[in-house]
Amino acid sequence: MRGVEMGRSYGVPVAVCELDGRPVRFTWEGRLFVVRRVLDHWVSLSADREPALRCRSRERANWRVRVASHAAAGVYELQHDIHDGQWRLARVWE
Repeated sequence: MRGVEMGRSYGVPVAVCELDGRPVRFTWEGRLFVVRRVLDHWVSLSADREPALRCRSRERANWRVRVASHAAAGVYELQHDIHDGQWRLARVWE
């Protein structure tokens, strides 16, 4: 039986620089992380949490990337809300 991959969840906003819609680097907690490789990419839909808007689904592009920074390297999952353009750090694997 395989183990389940678990990471630490965050859900915090991050500043992301994109090239052709793909994340190439991002800043989190004052540190710059450079994307070295895209490991996975998928799009998900979720219902809006506000009752008045619940009939609309929100489209989110998810990116699992391997990054490097001055102090650390690892796998990070970024989430881009297509509707409002906001990027979030969804999960970190150390």
